[in-house]
Amino acid sequence: MERRSNCTPEGENGVLDVKPLRSLAPMFPAPFGFNMVTQSNVPPLVCISPFGSSVSGLDPSHFNQRPPNKGSIATNEGAAHVAMRFGVNGDINFTPVSASNRTPLPGSFGKTGPSIVPVDDDDDDHSFEGKTQVSGKRGKKSRASSSGSDAKRKRLIKSSRKLLPLVLPMPDNPRESVDMILMTFDALRRRILQVDEVKDESNRQYLKAGAIMTARNVKTNVGKRVGSIPGVEVGDIFYFRFEMNLIGLHTPSMAGIDYLTTRFGDKDEPVAICVVSAGGYENEEDDVDVLIYSGQGGSGKHENKPVDQKLERGNLALDRSSHRKNQIRVVRSAKDINCPTGKIYIYDGLYKIESSWIEKAKAGFNMFKYKLLREPGQPDGIAIWKMTQKWKENPSSRGRVILHDVSSGAENIPVCLVNDVDDERGPNHFVYITRVKYHHPTDMMKPLQGCMCLSVCLPGDVNCSCAHHNGGDLPYNSMGLLVCRKPLIYECSSSCQCTLNCRNRVTQKGIRLHFEIFRTSNCGWGLRSWDPIRAGTFICEYTGEVIDRSKIADEGEEDEHIFQATYLGEKAMGFNCWPELLEEAELTSETEVFRSFPITLSAKNLGNISRFMNHSCSPNVFWQPVLYDHGDEEYPHIMFFAMKHIPPMTELTYDYGPGSGSLYSKKCLCGSSNCRGYFG
Repeated sequence: MERRSNCTPEGENGVLDVKPLRSLAPMFPAPFGFNMVTQSNVPPLVCISPFGSSVSGLDPSHFNQRPPNKGSIATNEGAAHVAMRFGVNGDINFTPVSASNRTPLPGSFGKTGPSIVPVDDDDDDHSFEGKTQVSGKRGKKSRASSSGSDAKRKRLIKSSRKLLPLVLPMPDNPRESVDMILMTFDALRRRILQVDEVKDESNRQYLKAGAIMTARNVKTNVGKRVGSIPGVEVGDIFYFRFEMNLIGLHTPSMAGIDYLTTRFGDKDEPVAICVVSAGGYENEEDDVDVLIYSGQGGSGKHENKPVDQKLERGNLALDRSSHRKNQIRVVRSAKDINCPTGKIYIYDGLYKIESSWIEKAKAGFNMFKYKLLREPGQPDGIAIWKMTQKWKENPSSRGRVILHDVSSGAENIPVCLVNDVDDERGPNHFVYITRVKYHHPTDMMKPLQGCMCLSVCLPGDVNCSCAHHNGGDLPYNSMGLLVCRKPLIYECSSSCQCTLNCRNRVTQKGIRLHFEIFRTSNCGWGLRSWDPIRAGTFICEYTGEVIDRSKIADEGEEDEHIFQATYLGEKAMGFNCWPELLEEAELTSETEVFRSFPITLSAKNLGNISRFMNHSCSPNVFWQPVLYDHGDEEYPHIMFFAMKHIPPMTELTYDYGPGSGSLYSKKCLCGSSNCRGYFG
């Protein structure tokens, strides 16, 4: 397509027009109406080699699969606690193993044995001792626990024991199952945080959410396995260890080494299956294909003497894996100032141990070192993170750039236009706007009632009229993340007494992410971010010109940039917390309400980055109506939010609506496993 002149009316920004696949009926989050499952459909131990050849010494063709024990709540060894028996002829059988080497899953509330609840999630990711509290008649209290925190954890355990397992039907597709578990965990965590803020409590909400889901047995991929995990993709990002635990990627909530016990001939030995490199030890993170990993344990001083690491537990498992050459999942961390823990976890795929040795640590004790090499042929993981970090520091280092800022300075952060696919230099001209163009000025529309809060709106303030409009709770948490989808959100307006720093002013401040508009291989142009995007993060507003819906069919040329707020999106309902998990059934009626709006927007001639978001039957973004500069509920702002955690350089998509293959439908090219075939 020929590139056109950049001439625009005075005071507005002219840019290139990009036409993504678009229908006339965008999606609105809709209820699922599903019941939870309590176990994985995948066998508890599976050896998977996604690159053709099987794991050396671990041949998946020899597995005799045994299902998990029925009626048991899974621990981090899986519901069945089984081991692989390697016979002299290469046959592998499952046999029960002693429970002496297994670590109970934090938050597993069985009828017998101790329950372990994690206390912290700091950088010392290799050491489990001293960071847990064991409850039970024979359990010993951790030195790291205090009486106050002990009492709170005991109350949490006691209350969680009363919860009965829910029955939620898990999607048939493993990827959809993993998404559902992660979205449920984060929704539950956000809701608990919202409730705790009102109570002025500062407990670790991710521990509460993880404990509740474990007690309810809401998890997938139960049971340990060697190799890749069904539904987990290289490059997936996590903000809490419990997220990896619930999907079976890395079962220990604290320890950095995950392993299972296997039988080689007539001898039981541990085999490492996953490691998390989180910066607690002297690990080297510069090479994206090589990881120098430090063993667990050891200390600088104990009775004035250094204590060396011991060849036991995780260290022994890594040592045995260095000889067996089995694949090991690797999760690498990176600093992220936008999350509470200051770090983000990135699944980097499968590695194998090349060599190991012992060296002196800076603190003076001997530690084990393991050199892991990344298996070839995998998608990029940490490499993408490092690449986008360089681009943010120096945008000119991004290659194949057509325009360095499509918005011409209108956005807070420049938006690149790039093409890594072909020689297309850009489509038709449009005017970049950051606000919706209404028929009448907003000051002539119905005003929005303001609050009288001093400084900022506070959770639990019964006198805050903005909280009252939003059902009694502020819609965003302290991090600015959307807590749950609502029929309509009321943000603070110019008539409110609170300042611009109020947490109830999120979408009106504009975008806060590094976006790029890019050329796709088969869907025109799309939108993605250089930043990782956390579930509930505000993406952008759908800007355009408000038009008369009745005149759409009269247009001579098809407008592919029409947005109508008239359709429900099924998957987006999963963004909300399942109230049954918190025994808050009264929330159900509110969360399932859908409200259709008459507003129709056209971004054909006037628009912003939202016009480049393509359709997907498995979207990662949903839209939410918001009011903040006027009170006319028929014409809200259409704001997009992240439905789940989105890794950098992942295309942002939302569901335009189902199609039937009619003249007005378009063939869908989203490529998802549950693609409907048509949209629109």
